[in-house]
Amino acid sequence: MSPLHRPSGAPDSPAAQPSGASVRTYVLGGQAVSAPRLAGGLYVVATPIGNLGDMTLRALETLAAADVIACEDTRVTRKLLDRYGITTALTPYHDHNATTARPKLLARLADGDAVALVSDAGTPLVSDPGFKLVREAREAGHPVTTAPGASAVMAALSVAGLPTDRFFFEGFLPAKEAARRSRIAELARVPATLVLFESGPRLTASLADLAAGLGSRKAAVCRELTKMYEEVRRGDLAALAGDYAAADEPKGEIVIVVAPPASEQVTDDDVDAMLHAALARASVKDAVAEVAAASGVPRRAVYQRALALTKDDDAAR
Repeated sequence: MSPLHRPSGAPDSPAAQPSGASVRTYVLGGQAVSAPRLAGGLYVVATPIGNLGDMTLRALETLAAADVIACEDTRVTRKLLDRYGITTALTPYHDHNATTARPKLLARLADGDAVALVSDAGTPLVSDPGFKLVREAREAGHPVTTAPGASAVMAALSVAGLPTDRFFFEGFLPAKEAARRSRIAELARVPATLVLFESGPRLTASLADLAAGLGSRKAAVCRELTKMYEEVRRGDLAALAGDYAAADEPKGEIVIVVAPPASEQVTDDDVDAMLHAALARASVKDAVAEVAAASGVPRRAVYQRALALTKDDDAAR
């Protein structure tokens, strides 16, 4: 049996409890439930991505029994703990304080404490500094385990209706337009379903750039997953970009899932269509680089097509 966590329903015997130790509890269905004592170590705990009912029993036990919970925002995590009557102390651990907070957490681990790590929502280490704490805890010889659960990535993949046998998690695209388009051109070569995070104010621009860089791939925009106003819109990237451009700015947490590239050969018409879109907003050089990356067609061949298209456009004027 792992020394990190005793099975649910098998609390320590009275003889094993430290003298005078208080019993930790959490509340479920109006009833207080005891949380078995934890051995020292780091516990990576997944929390709900929206619906607070999506907590596992093991996660509740772990958070209730931990000596301290390291979290991104104490106000966010406190709402979750209040829901389940958990009184464990909280300490902030995020991008802005990680360099000073991490040594303190490692010191607590060295003292034998049980430290739980959570993010504001979902599974820690996805778009947060948690991996550095895990890495240094392991390097110092401290036990590290996980209480798995909710994940926005897996939730979006499960409802998008797109291939899930191979996927690539990108996270947030760059905020600046040029960098975003450059990164999309690189992603075009990834032979897998793409999963991205996005914010409401940037969604329309990102979808438009994805459509220009990836072509007419099928996609799904998953918003407010697990919450009351959960919404999943499906279509090709250009259509989705148009839909959101014509509507009010969306609110809430957003995950974009994009189908993998088609396996069939790219035609000359496909290259021309991609070039027309790219040349409308970029120089010939940048458009050629973008389309070559997205289509897999040699840059020289794309350049020749771009010259022909610009020549035809000039003649038509």
